[in-house]
Amino acid sequence: MEPSIGQKAPDFTAPDQNGDPVTLSQFQGHKVILYFYPKDSTPGCTAQACNLRDHHETLKEQGYVVLGVSTDSPKRHQNFIAKNELPFTLIADEERKVHELYGTWQLKKFMGREYMGTVRTTFVIDEQGVISDIIRKVKTKEHAAQILG
Repeated sequence: MEPSIGQKAPDFTAPDQNGDPVTLSQFQGHKVILYFYPKDSTPGCTAQACNLRDHHETLKEQGYVVLGVSTDSPKRHQNFIAKNELPFTLIADEERKVHELYGTWQLKKFMGREYMGTVRTTFVIDEQGVISDIIRKVKTKEHAAQILG
């Protein structure tokens, strides 16, 4: 079940693009943009990542740390980061443990076909580790503006 606004964000530890462990609680004292996306190097996911990249300095100045999460491998993340010059961490959630904590692995429908997949969702977490916003209708080309309001 997906956590809600005002709740403590579920803590997790998962590997980043280099295979190094990242724990959500290590960012206590910072605001965190935890965004779940379906797949590296697909058009919508690339647009979203590049929009966050292009506004990364502004996000950083406002105290945000950006963490992207997908079920891709660390190697795929490395390629995605290199290709798009992404200045933030991507988490490899190959076993979908983080997705399950946040309720972002759901039944989806596409062209009459049903399948399990990542529902594009962004959780904005405050300095105390509490969810301050959940963006479900992500505009991939204007995502930073949605976060910054």
